[in-house]
Amino acid sequence: MTDLLPDPDSKIEQARLWRDNGWTARVIKNEDDDGWAVAMIKDGEPEPALIGPWTMGRDKKNPKPLDGNAFNTLVKTAAEFVRRHEQQLHATLHQSIIVTAKNARVTVSLDIVPDDDNPSATLTAQDEAGTELAQLRVSPGFKLNRTSATAWADGGFQKP
Repeated sequence: MTDLLPDPDSKIEQARLWRDNGWTARVIKNEDDDGWAVAMIKDGEPEPALIGPWTMGRDKKNPKPLDGNAFNTLVKTAAEFVRRHEQQLHATLHQSIIVTAKNARVTVSLDIVPDDDNPSATLTAQDEAGTELAQLRVSPGFKLNRTSATAWADGGFQKP
């Protein structure tokens, strides 16, 4: 039995479909207007990482064909978008703040573990030397800010 699907790692260079370097660019009809859009899909991902407008061709009816330079620019843009999204997610899930409590500098960290069924979060305090002073489980909705961190440290690291 022969495999009718192309090798997912194979390079494709077509007017409306390019695949290389772990990315696929697909020119699609823009559902919001009469124009065209390009969807950038990272290999192994079910959804596009980025969808943006695509230029009309000279006939003002069909899309401009993809080419190497356009594809490389699209890959760079989509990769940067994914990288910024991952950085934002990391910053949201792993927060840290330094406060002064009882005349000592304390680093308070909140680490959230997102989970559809059982999300959790851990609040941790460390002194300047990095020694753990306290750790406890809190709600994933806990708001870490200067006031909450100082109150926790000043209160002897009791459950907030």
